[in-house]
Parts: sequence; C-alpha cells; structure tokens
Amino acid sequence: MTVVTPAQNVGKGAQVQPPLWRKFRPPSAQQGRPLETFDNIDPARHVVLAGPTASGKSALALAIARAQGGVVVNADALQVWSCWRVLSARPSPEDEATVPHLLYGHRAPGQDYSVGHWLREVAGLLASGQRLIVVGGTGLYLTALTEGLAEIPATPPAVRALADRRRASEGAAALLAELDPETAARIDPLNPARIQRAWEVLAATGRGLARWQAETPPPLLPPATCTALLIETDRDRLAARIEARFDAMLAAGALEEARAVLPIWAPAALWSKAIGAPELIAHLRGEITLAAATEAAKAASRQYAKRQRTWFRARMSGWHKIMRG
Repeated sequence: MTVVTPAQNVGKGAQVQPPLWRKFRPPSAQQGRPLETFDNIDPARHVVLAGPTASGKSALALAIARAQGGVVVNADALQVWSCWRVLSARPSPEDEATVPHLLYGHRAPGQDYSVGHWLREVAGLLASGQRLIVVGGTGLYLTALTEGLAEIPATPPAVRALADRRRASEGAAALLAELDPETAARIDPLNPARIQRAWEVLAATGRGLARWQAETPPPLLPPATCTALLIETDRDRLAARIEARFDAMLAAGALEEARAVLPIWAPAALWSKAIGAPELIAHLRGEITLAAATEAAKAASRQYAKRQRTWFRARMSGWHKIMRG
C-alpha cells in the first residue's frame, strides 16, 4: 500500500509529506502478518476516510480505531438500513464489538432518512467530544460533512407524492423543464432522483435549489481540520475484489436478506437501492436465474464503483491518497 499525498502532486521541488500509513514486519509479528502503524495520523484529530466499494475502507477505519482510539462512524447511505447487514457489507458483529460503530443499521425500511438527517446525527456525535473516524463511500454524505450542506426545509409529503406521480407518469424530463434556469443548468439531466429533488424544493419553497445551495453554511469538518484520507485502487483489481465479495455475500446470506424484505419490497424506496438487491429480488420472483442475478449484481457494483471514483476525483483532489494494489 503506497501513499500519495497532495504535496507529491505539485511538481518538482515540492516538499513531500511523510506517508500517513506505513507497514512494517517486526520479528515478533504473529503468523507472519504485517502490523500497521499510523505515526503520522494525529490521534487528536478526527479522521474522514473515503473510498470506492470493496476497497477496504472499513478494515482501515477499524485498524485506526484500534491503534489510536475513537469511534467508527458510518458514511454509507446503504449501511444505515437495518435490513442489509450482509448485502451492504456492514462491519461484522465481531468488529462492532471490538470498537464502537455508530450510525450502522439504525434505520428500518420505510423510515424517512436523508443526508440532512445523517449530518445532524454526526453533529451530535461531534458535540459529544468523541474522536470520530468517519468512513464510507457515499460522496454526498462526505461532501456535506467537509464542504457544508444547504439547510433546505423538509419536503411536505403531499409535494413528494405529487412529484412521485408525475415522475412515474410523465418522466423526469417534464420536471426538469419546470426548474428555474440556474438549477436546470447545474443539475445532471441523467439523474432522475436529483431532478425530482430539485423540483420538490422549488415547488415547496418557491426558491430554486441553486439559490439554497448558494447559502450553504460552513462545514462541520473541513479537510484542513481533520485527517482526510481517500483510498484509490487499480480498476481491474478492484473489479476482482467486487466479484469475490459478492460471492462471499451470497454464501453469508445475502439471498436470505432479500427474501426477508420481499413482502415489503418498494423499488423506489431509498432502502431498496442496496447494490444487488433489485437483482436478487428479481430472482426470488422467478424473473431471472440466480446466476443471472449474480452477474447483474456484480456489474451494478462495478458501475457504482466507477461513479464513486468519478465523484472522488472531482471533489476530493486535495485529500491524502492511499494507493492500494
């Protein structure tokens, strides 16, 4: 594992920062496994750790907490749901017993939850005085934490229901056509969920999402005040890990998790967005074979990792890079 820090990217003559993650193999290392040290991570600072799915984020967060103390805090939008321990790759019960893990599996399917809910929960943890090791791959959560989040009023249920109906009957393009020009120019036209959210904000408040975002308050944890780490990895090797991990998930009970929520399955719900869940549900309904569901789920995971890497490159260029082989 090699670390590339921001200082190493600024050209010749730049002062290179020491690695934040070093490995050594002392004579007493048990079973020949290397031990990790974090000499250049300030134990008094909070840590924010990002990386694509299957890159080893959770294991690294746990190692930091064991070595230096702190609580591990989830920043993955899928790991908040109680129904997806296996399929969302939540830390194991054994890992959770080793050091405190917070904001994992604490929401039941059907409950309302958003980045705003999550950020308020993290604010409460920061106020408690604990050292936080925030880890996850949801770019929106991590960006809200380190760059700030606009304080937009909650969408009334009636507005949300109307938006759901219109998106289902008319398509996201109809909602996009009604957005204010500033928001329409900035929003991803290929992201129906974001378009609907922007339409709801305009319908509920009379102000465009872009205007709300222009009034974003200061962030809770700017990168300059914490240790901000970003795991990067070779695309092909990550793809191999993704495939092996999904096979392991099936062996560990992912299909049984999907079977448990089959009676309440709601494709549009946030909790149903777990990678691999729609494919396993399709298999359980007899629409595709398990082999086909497995291959489709692995493909969806690879596509998700690609989107994550794109987000991280655009929004986290100044974070300390941890290169994984």
